[in-house]
Amino acid sequence: MSPYEAPDFLQIDDLLTEEERLVRDTVRSWVSDRYLPLVEHAYREGRFTNEVIPELGELGVLGGNLDYADFPRMSATAYGLVMQELERGDSGLRSFVSVQGALVMYPIWRYGSDAQKAKWLPAMHAGKAIGCFGLTEPDHGSDPGGMETKAVKDGDGYVLNGAKMWITNGDLAHVAVVWAKLDGVVRGFLVERGTKGFSTREQKGKHSLRASVTSELILQDVRVPASALLPGASGLSGPLSCLTQARYGIAWGAVGAAMACYDEVRQYGATRVQFGKPIASFQLYQAKLANMLTEITKAQLVNLRLGRLKEANKATAQQVSFAKRNACHEALEIARAARDMLGANGITDEYQTMRHMCNLESVKTYEGTHDIHTLILGMAITGIDAFR
Repeated sequence: MSPYEAPDFLQIDDLLTEEERLVRDTVRSWVSDRYLPLVEHAYREGRFTNEVIPELGELGVLGGNLDYADFPRMSATAYGLVMQELERGDSGLRSFVSVQGALVMYPIWRYGSDAQKAKWLPAMHAGKAIGCFGLTEPDHGSDPGGMETKAVKDGDGYVLNGAKMWITNGDLAHVAVVWAKLDGVVRGFLVERGTKGFSTREQKGKHSLRASVTSELILQDVRVPASALLPGASGLSGPLSCLTQARYGIAWGAVGAAMACYDEVRQYGATRVQFGKPIASFQLYQAKLANMLTEITKAQLVNLRLGRLKEANKATAQQVSFAKRNACHEALEIARAARDMLGANGITDEYQTMRHMCNLESVKTYEGTHDIHTLILGMAITGIDAFR
């Protein structure tokens, strides 16, 4: 197929700064030239492409939006564009970067001590240390407040017991941000690999996010020093603020997956001949492309507006839920339609669409399901909490 051509029907590029376009185009080229040749084999084998981690560090995308030391400090919009391009490659790639930056580096940066920041942030930015985020539990997904993982003060440290499930990067991580209840209050702890009683177990048998590491975290009488506590985080607002950062990136990333599917079927329709002419000449095919382009463009505009609000410190968690909900729903619908448009070819990994389609089933589910974000918006509209 021809090189990737990103859809930009309303010339949204004109609304971006030169620096934002440069950041996006750098990551776009890297994904096309370096990552895409690797991902199909990785997806088939059910493994993450560990070999690209140092390159992600060199690209500056690991927590590159945080205001720390000599980090790039890219704008919220530039960061979103990075997530878009990474997920154009694969949701697993964006998930790795999103967890590293938004769910591990962010809480250390926002809630950690100076010593914690100095120890972890530079190493994680360079890709020399990997982190994971331990919130979800086997019996507590959409209701994290029901977590059963406990921390007990013991002398000059703490003892943690519990389990976490569906943890991206778990088996790769040098450190886990583990959320546990201490005297009934949710607190964050940095638990390092090698700590006695702390183990991880990779979850196999996935039909989705196969080019990503997903693990269970097990904590059995894990003793950590007092310095492991994130001093600035107290209550459920801590982990929820991290999820808001991650959901923002997901909103952009899902659009990237949709853009990949759209471009694939646009090109396919121009070259696939049936009944004596390219299938793109048929009305039904054109109607599907038109619908895809419309939803992609609308989502691009939503994300851009949210990015500008974020840069002005005006974005709300509810607005982020709006964008995440919209992007994931539309991207999955686009991927499903694209798979259908590819016919039987669409089930093979010669084409990327079904990989994106399977991945998006997870992306729509994690960091708040579609229905949970629907209720978040419902509460914003009515002022009535449907969760209780």
